[in-house]
Amino acid sequence: MIAPHVSAKRKMYGALMRVLMWLSVTVCAAVVLFMIVYVMVKGIPNITWELLSTKPSYLSGRIGILPDILNTVYIVIATLLIVVPLGVGAAIYLTEYAPGKKIVRLIENAAETLSGIPSVIYGLVGMLVFCEFLGFKTSLLAGALTLVIMNLPTVMRTTQESLKTVPESLREGAFGLGAGKWRVIRTVVLPGCVDGVITGCILSIGRILGESAALLFTAGFAHALNNIIDGLASPGATLTVALYFYAKENGEFGVAFAIAAILMVLTVLINLSATFIGKYFRKRRSI
Repeated sequence: MIAPHVSAKRKMYGALMRVLMWLSVTVCAAVVLFMIVYVMVKGIPNITWELLSTKPSYLSGRIGILPDILNTVYIVIATLLIVVPLGVGAAIYLTEYAPGKKIVRLIENAAETLSGIPSVIYGLVGMLVFCEFLGFKTSLLAGALTLVIMNLPTVMRTTQESLKTVPESLREGAFGLGAGKWRVIRTVVLPGCVDGVITGCILSIGRILGESAALLFTAGFAHALNNIIDGLASPGATLTVALYFYAKENGEFGVAFAIAAILMVLTVLINLSATFIGKYFRKRRSI
C-alpha cells in the first residue's frame, strides 16, 4: 500500500512535469509562429510581379529575382537526379545484399557522420575538389555535386528504414513463386516502400532550398538569366544566396524579407507535402 504522503508527492511531481511540458510546447509554438508572422508581415508587401519576373538591372536600379528562382530550380533538379539513384541504390545494397552486419554498421556510421558535418565544411571541400581539382570552377554543377554529398545520408537512411518495414513474408512468398532477387526487390520491396523514398526526396528538396553556406563557396553570386544547360555550367545565386547578398552586401532588406517569405512558404509546402504523401502511400499500402 502506498503511503498518502508518497502519493501526494507523485501527484505534485506529475502536475509539475505536465506544466513544464505545456510550457515547452507553448514556447516552441510561439517562437515558430513569431518567426512565420514576422517574416510574412515584412516580406509579403515587398513581393511584386516585377520582382518575380525580371532579372536585376544595375543601370536602371531594378531588382529582380527571376534568375535566382531558376537557379534554385536547376540546382534542385541536378541534385535529385544524382542523389536519388545513389541513395536508393546504397539503401538497397545495405538492406538486401550486404554480406555482413559489420560493413552495414560501418557505412551507416559513415552516413551519420556525414549528416552531422557543418555545411560550411562541405562548401570548403566542394570548392577544393569540384571547383579546383576537377575543373568545374564556380558553377551550379559544383554546388549540386556538393549538395549531393550533403543529402546522400538523408535519402539513404529514409529509404533504408522504409525497406526494413516491408514484411519478410512478402519476400519469402515471392521467392517461393520462383522470382529472382532483383525481381523481388523491383516488384515487391520497392513498391512497398515508395513512401519512404518520396519522403526522403522531399526532405532533401527542403534542405537544398535552405542551404547557403556550401553554395557560397561553390555556386557563386551571379544573377545571370540562363537556360538549364548553360546555367549548370555557370555561376549562379540560389534564393538563399540571393537573400544573403541583398541583405548583407546591398542592404536591400525589403527584397531580403520578400525572398525569406517565399522560402518560408516553400518550406511549409514541402513539409506538408512530405506528410500527406507519406500518409497517402501508407494508407494505399494497407488497403
